[in-house]
Amino acid sequence: MRSFGSDNNSGVHPQLMQAIIDANRNHTIGYGDDDWTREAENAVKRLVGKDDIEPYFVFNGTGANVIALQACTLPFHSIICASTAHIAVDECGAPTKFTGCPLKEIDTPDGKLTPELVRPLLHGFGVEHHSQPKVIAISQTTEMGTAYTPGEIKALADLAHEHGMYLFIDGTRIANACVFLNVSLKEMTVDCGVDIFTFGGTKNGLMMGEVLVPLRKELAENIKYYRKQTTQLYSKMRFISAQFIPYFNEGIWLENAKKSNASAQKLAAEMRKAGVELTQEVQSNAVFFILSEEKTNKLRERYFFYDWNEARNERRLVCSWDTTEEDIAGFISYLQSII
Repeated sequence: MRSFGSDNNSGVHPQLMQAIIDANRNHTIGYGDDDWTREAENAVKRLVGKDDIEPYFVFNGTGANVIALQACTLPFHSIICASTAHIAVDECGAPTKFTGCPLKEIDTPDGKLTPELVRPLLHGFGVEHHSQPKVIAISQTTEMGTAYTPGEIKALADLAHEHGMYLFIDGTRIANACVFLNVSLKEMTVDCGVDIFTFGGTKNGLMMGEVLVPLRKELAENIKYYRKQTTQLYSKMRFISAQFIPYFNEGIWLENAKKSNASAQKLAAEMRKAGVELTQEVQSNAVFFILSEEKTNKLRERYFFYDWNEARNERRLVCSWDTTEEDIAGFISYLQSII
């Protein structure tokens, strides 16, 4: 079944599957003390231009987010995020459960926080009656498919540091943002003053796996313990880390993101031609659109996708690294027959 439901629905890139197969030989020491993990760590270091960091490989995005937020906070802190953020909407309260911190959610029209939106929540510092703001958490790209520019990220980092806080990026789709903005990972993170971020693999061609990258030493200090307590330390770590070697070294992370972004642009253009209203700028691999309930139900007879805002009949389509022109043509043809 081909669909536009999620980039989680696609298969594994053949070169990344081969990397797993190639790692499936002989024995090696478990829990990441192996040559594949060392090589993958070095690949991350080269990408961000820092040799003194410690990347950590984990199973999934929720685990990576929870560990990152644990590294940044104590239970009397608070975490500021957009109301649409994955940590607020789609992680079953895991960030609050594992950190003890409340999430301070901000409504935004496009999923993006700004210093102007965040500043009203920066109060109560030093007052024991209030949770203490400690983290500004953003998603790159956002859950609305929009991308923060390096200037926008730096402005949030500067604001966070001005108040003794950290800036965390949930980078599940950060590859799509790098492609859209034509900037390097280093320009997106290190050069902007980001304190800690995750880099997604699962939604961009891997079988499983994300990498957590702390850019400040004090944040790395206890991550290995948080990873274990959060059940994200894989005993056979080589089968996660081996994928990241070709993913980074051979540029597959960029290649896959380019493909999914280009597919979304093509899909959006054809939907506009068909007279469909799009609700967000297409800056990554997601397309948000409005379609009546009756027509949506008809479309669902052949295609799987998610509702986004039922109150306004807003739906979401997501392209994947393996979305084809035939996939798009078939979808558009059926959509045109409905509308």
